[in-house]
Amino acid sequence: MKPATAATKLGIYLPAAPAEFQNSPITREELDALRSDPPEWLVALRRNGPFPRDVVAQKLGVSRSGLVRGGIEDALDADQIGAILANPPEWLRQERKSYREVVAERERLKREG
Repeated sequence: MKPATAATKLGIYLPAAPAEFQNSPITREELDALRSDPPEWLVALRRNGPFPRDVVAQKLGVSRSGLVRGGIEDALDADQIGAILANPPEWLRQERKSYREVVAERERLKREG
């Protein structure tokens, strides 16, 4: 599989991965090995980032679209996310509220349907 696909499956930001990972196709066996016994670079990326936008959105409790509306278009690391959470800007409070409402509505429709 392409390195971008493998990075998505591993939940990492591809440009932050080592060059050999970025430039080589990954077999399913290699992906399984990375999942079961991750090397130090993978452990560090998962712990400290930088994180891809979907992971950043999850950590902030907003949608990916909410990140863009808030002006966050790049990958963020753990320290940057921590700083945002420590002093949440108004856009984050609004996007979290909106996201919670959307999730609640989805759950309501799921229960009724």
